[in-house]
Amino acid sequence: MTFAARLTERTLRLNTRLCVGLDPRADAYADFAALRAHTLAVLDATHAYAACMKPQLAFFEALGLPGLQLLEEVCAAARALDLPIILDAKRGDIGSTAEAYARAWLSGGHAGDALTVNPFLGFGTLLPFVTAARANGGAVFVLVKTSNPDQADVQGGGVSERVADEVARLSAPEAEALSSVGAVVGATHPQELAAFRARMPKAVLLLPGLGAQGGRAEDLAAAFLPGGVGAVVNASRGVQYAAGVDVDAAVEAARGFRDALNAVV
Repeated sequence: MTFAARLTERTLRLNTRLCVGLDPRADAYADFAALRAHTLAVLDATHAYAACMKPQLAFFEALGLPGLQLLEEVCAAARALDLPIILDAKRGDIGSTAEAYARAWLSGGHAGDALTVNPFLGFGTLLPFVTAARANGGAVFVLVKTSNPDQADVQGGGVSERVADEVARLSAPEAEALSSVGAVVGATHPQELAAFRARMPKAVLLLPGLGAQGGRAEDLAAAFLPGGVGAVVNASRGVQYAAGVDVDAAVEAARGFRDALNAVV
């Protein structure tokens, strides 16, 4: 199945719209062994409440080679749980460099099922990622309207809308109900969700910012398609570090976010 089909199937089967983010922060642990054990424990304990999981590559890269080895371990564990993986790398570049990034993160044993990509070097730079995603049954999530407050410095003035229209254009030739080209739209912009949903009717929406960044489940109904599909909402710190490194607290947080999102749809 395609990424979008797998995500939809899992959403409906487990009745969850939550994406669990994994951001292993070195300063939260005594050593790397503790970081590794906790990260894998959170993944295992919360997967039943997750439609997908999203490792933030920056935190793994910051750990050097052990971090990249842990990323492979995390992805292998997620695959064993049949849990779709969105790698949050926000990659974007030109020509052969974009092709290399696409090979690195959308194919092979260490790759995710989907990748966040940055369109701000020009729309042509998206094509190597889209091509690789389609060839591997995966997906890309194009940054349209990110969750941070200062996104308007670059994404305001109609720029986000232009990117959304390009996402829709790339999605149009695909026969499937949901495209391999998705979009990142922050959960911190609830007043704009209906407009972006209308502009990108076939895109899976990834909504970061639930919890720690101020996004609220009750504000996000407009992101979903009929049947409560077509979008996932990410919580990272609010799950993994809901109460320090308490795994039971992470489970309770994931369950709470899942239930709050289900109440909305």
